[in-house]
Amino acid sequence: MTAAGRARRIKGAVAARPRLWLAVTMGFPIVYYLVMFIALVARFQAWPNYAVTYDWLGNVAEIIRATPSLSDIGAIIAQEWLFEVGRMNYDFGNGISEWSLNINPAKVLVVCLLGGLVATLITLMAARRVACSAGRWTGASAAGGLGAALVAMTNVTLAWVVCCATPSWVVGLAILGLGVSSSLWLEQFGWWIEYAGFLLLLTSLYVLSGDAKAATHTNETPYPKSAMGAPQ
Repeated sequence: MTAAGRARRIKGAVAARPRLWLAVTMGFPIVYYLVMFIALVARFQAWPNYAVTYDWLGNVAEIIRATPSLSDIGAIIAQEWLFEVGRMNYDFGNGISEWSLNINPAKVLVVCLLGGLVATLITLMAARRVACSAGRWTGASAAGGLGAALVAMTNVTLAWVVCCATPSWVVGLAILGLGVSSSLWLEQFGWWIEYAGFLLLLTSLYVLSGDAKAATHTNETPYPKSAMGAPQ
């Protein structure tokens, strides 16, 4: 099947369930950050006691003005925060942030893109449930789910003082119980894991949007039969 045909099939699946697609696309980022917040509160058994809003637009303008290398501007802007909420320990002078959740617009865009892909996958799964074989449907759905989990994992923006208080996706692994040193070691593979996740998602869309393999039949030469059914 051609790429244009697959694209039409995906577009048709979304058009058949526009409300479902929109609900998943819009709701995914909200649920994503809400789950991270709940996970922090549940893990540390404490409510946040501070929240800070940053002048993201002003900071971006200053970065563009003050950065001499154009190739560095994007990478620096991608690290800028818009909002931070967390728990401050005031036992040490002006206080130190024990843990926090940070809203990074660059990461939010990735999460929104992920939400759109997940919504597209869900609508396509619903549309192709009957047309695809059970193995093909289940395999593609599982691959898409794994891909979504990998992308979601690598865009976590949590900070924990035990992990040097640097917001990173591996902080989520440390909070879940993985050793701090092991978590920090995994950080170098973040981009590769994220790319693998997107690749799995796109592959699942490709597989589900294709035609099911037609059953093959061997051409057999018919033999005339007698009235009793035995070959003559």
